[in-house]
Amino acid sequence: MRAIDPGVGVRKDAVVADRTTPDEELMRALYDEHAGPLLAFVLRLVAGDRHRAEDVVQETLVRAWRNADQLQRATGSIRPWLVTVARRIVIDGHRSRKARPQEVDATPLETMPAADVIDRALRMMTISEALSDLSQAHREALVETYFKERTVNEAAEVLRVPAGTVRSRVFYALRSLKLSLQERGVTE
Repeated sequence: MRAIDPGVGVRKDAVVADRTTPDEELMRALYDEHAGPLLAFVLRLVAGDRHRAEDVVQETLVRAWRNADQLQRATGSIRPWLVTVARRIVIDGHRSRKARPQEVDATPLETMPAADVIDRALRMMTISEALSDLSQAHREALVETYFKERTVNEAAEVLRVPAGTVRSRVFYALRSLKLSLQERGVTE
């Protein structure tokens, strides 16, 4: 730190307020004289979070540099002013985190089924309910042809009815199924 003429009535850390010093020298003087003790103080306020404490000290020193004119008029050391500013920065940070909703871990969401799985399950439940509205003969014809993917002739063999009967049952079953689904609000 450079020597200051004591006859001028200026305090020890008045280099902060000396507007004739370049900005770089001003910041270096602030840092050299106050950063260490200020960091120790702020570390206690932020429960040992060094990164956060360093950010608070940096912001405090920048505010001191911006308010160098006001600090020049002050008598004594500027360290109490720096401590007050640092404390307020920590308090403001704490309040702003409290104002925001708490972040949650996304891990439980990864185990939940995706929307398309849920939609598919709901569709299957609705279709199952609609199928229960059909007669047993119509339901059997649909199950054999659509769900078991059998041809009409294969379904006729399994059901032991003529192929024309299977075609007719599938036609009327689909028509009834469509009406039943519409009653349940399904439009597609």
